Amino acid sequence: MILVTGATGQFGSKAIDHLLKNGSNSLKISALVRDLDKAKSLADKGIELRVGDYNDYDSLINAFRGIDKLLLVSSNDRQGFENRANQHINVINAAKEAQVKHIIYTSFVRKPHFEDSAIAAFQDSHVQTEESLKKSGITYTILQNGIYLEMIPVFAGDKVTETGNILFPAQAGKASFVLREELAEAAVQIALTESHENKVYQLTNSESVTFYEIANALSISIGKDVKYNSPNVDEFEALMTKVGVPALYIGMFIMWGAALAQGTMDIKDNTLEEILGRKPTSMMQFINQVFG
Repeated sequence: MILVTGATGQFGSKAIDHLLKNGSNSLKISALVRDLDKAKSLADKGIELRVGDYNDYDSLINAFRGIDKLLLVSSNDRQGFENRANQHINVINAAKEAQVKHIIYTSFVRKPHFEDSAIAAFQDSHVQTEESLKKSGITYTILQNGIYLEMIPVFAGDKVTETGNILFPAQAGKASFVLREELAEAAVQIALTESHENKVYQLTNSESVTFYEIANALSISIGKDVKYNSPNVDEFEALMTKVGVPALYIGMFIMWGAALAQGTMDIKDNTLEEILGRKPTSMMQFINQVFG
């Protein structure tokens, strides 16, 4: 039996859809949810619902009993990166006590010496989880996923097609953006096939792009000139504050912009293409799908 955590979230729900598409018997798929009322759509598909919370160890042990493979979708806890690591370790320890045989974990890409990255704290939460998983004695597969293509519209702004302007402090930094849908598909392929035991995979795209290239792709897609401007951090913060963007979001944009400028996520790899059996969705294809 396979259990998917974060099953009502964007990654977990897509993973369950791919499990069903791949012909898995729905009676053999379980979903970890915190609120049964919010998971009715999963129950309607024949998915067995198990109630558990990353912060409630006993609930996790009960939820994991009888599970062979566990797709551990990383927490999106926004209260602190240390919370995320603690929650993941809770899951791993509970899985070990419940005698889960194999954990597939959605981690995040990083380069050597990531400690100098603007997103080092975020990446370190994944490092701690990976280390805990390796020490647990449970068979594991670690998926170091690239940054989502779906983040491009977030960084570009919801009015980019109106203004024709992207304002984001990423300089000329490159990143290998990848579609979340395809990462979920790859995770399911790994869960349903053999020879992935105790492996670590970097799942990124085979191309890396800058926001200059993204602006050019947008220009082509919408038939309107789109310019990319990368102000310094102080100027960006002042401009965002002036238009009423909450400080929390400004901080997030600055953090990820700096990480992109550093090339932290400029990691090209063909592993995802090999698992999918086709080329991953490119940045241009994504832009056309979303904006064209």
